[in-house]
Amino acid sequence: MSRKIVLTVIVVLAGYLCAGCVERLITITSKPAGAIVWLNDEEVGATPVTVPFTWYGQYSVVLRQEGYQPIITARKADAPIYQWPGIDLFAECLLPVNLVDKHQWDFVMQPMAPVNVEELTGRAEEFRREAMIKTP
Repeated sequence: MSRKIVLTVIVVLAGYLCAGCVERLITITSKPAGAIVWLNDEEVGATPVTVPFTWYGQYSVVLRQEGYQPIITARKADAPIYQWPGIDLFAECLLPVNLVDKHQWDFVMQPMAPVNVEELTGRAEEFRREAMIKTP
């Protein structure tokens, strides 16, 4: 092979090795810690948890922990300017650094209200009586 071809191959390989990338992370915390987290109906772990993501936009978020009211909500991961179309090619392929796009979502869980067993039993009896009356 000619010297020019070898030099071209080396320059192209060096360019690929120097190119950067973008790492996208979502960190979810809760007070108290230890809540199980689902992102878009997929369990991702217990808080605090950090998960990688590939696309920007709306995520459904569910947190559950025994003794606390569940949190069922949605959060949005917005794209930073270096991920806008056109700029993203430069940021992901040509910029010789690794970029980290971090999003943090914090949640405060509320304790479950204590259950009044007598009231619950009374309501159950009332529903049963209503069901018996409505049944032919």
